[in-house]
Amino acid sequence: MKNLDDRYFMSRAIELAKNGIGATKTNPLVGCVIVSNGKIIGVGYHKVFGSCHAEVNAINDAKTKGENLDGATLYVNLEPCSHYGKTPPCADRIIEERITRVVIGNCDPFEKVSGRGIERLRNAGIEVEVGILKEECEKLNERYFTYIKNNRPFVVLKSGMTIDGKIATRTYESQWITSEESRKFSHELRGMCDAIMVGINTVLKDDPTLNVRAGRYPHSPARIIVDSRLRISPSAKVLSKDLENIAIIATTENCNREKFEILSKMENVNVVIVKEKNKMVDLRDLMDKLKIFNISSILLEGGGSLNASMLREKLVDKFYFFIAPKIIGSDGISAIGSMGIEKLDEAIDLKDVEVTKIATDILIKGRM
Repeated sequence: MKNLDDRYFMSRAIELAKNGIGATKTNPLVGCVIVSNGKIIGVGYHKVFGSCHAEVNAINDAKTKGENLDGATLYVNLEPCSHYGKTPPCADRIIEERITRVVIGNCDPFEKVSGRGIERLRNAGIEVEVGILKEECEKLNERYFTYIKNNRPFVVLKSGMTIDGKIATRTYESQWITSEESRKFSHELRGMCDAIMVGINTVLKDDPTLNVRAGRYPHSPARIIVDSRLRISPSAKVLSKDLENIAIIATTENCNREKFEILSKMENVNVVIVKEKNKMVDLRDLMDKLKIFNISSILLEGGGSLNASMLREKLVDKFYFFIAPKIIGSDGISAIGSMGIEKLDEAIDLKDVEVTKIATDILIKGRM
């Protein structure tokens, strides 16, 4: 019975954590539920990057209601922190409030925590259980775990295409291949990520805004444009100062210097010089340089060239392919450019594949 209760209350913590989607940047999604005598007396989640953690918010919620925390059980999907960062250690606050049992979904891989929070709680005589709904908790924080373990953002490749894999006609007409419902869901994916990334060809041909205009998550992410020679126009919509977040232009030392000076002075525009590889932006170096912007997740909405480059560098973690019941033919523009694959055993096999229907389209979701 106790295990069933633990699973139920942990599932509540996971649902609470989802309220922070799109707002926590390099911090994890965390929800917390405090229970006394089988009753929930406090709830909280990590709302915004740099703000109070879920455990503190749940404790404050309970105390605001006049609840007694002495002897209560605290459920949290990620190990409580044990270090001073932007906020004090949550483990110390839990000990201070005389909570006697803590149930945790996942250990925190961040080196300043990584078991230390659990150890501190146990040393204080608190009963600690780890691994309740472990897989569900891992899935919730897939972007955070990738960011910490691989030292780079979690990258989701999203592409809307015809049934023969084309994202535009040979004249680059692409509006609209997929259904309105698929496009709305795509905006929801945008709101879940810290940044959207496209190549310069997409900007020159489509002049997109790259903001969020639909879905449950209204947060508009940063906009990353990969442009090795700075061909972008300062009047491009993606660089508008009126948009909610910043634009980041990734370029190289061989860029147009006159354009560099103009763009560098624009409001909400950041021009970042990265290493060059094969006369293009070194994408691995770009992923590293994005740390200064606290970007832990990217929605890749590139054309065939950028998509292929990211795949060749093994920088894509997840895929969303929206496939419309249309056929363009071999002279259309492909979703994935040349990969140099000659044998089938070199092909990329997607894992954990899920197939669903959205209006008239098919959505294929998978992982590397």
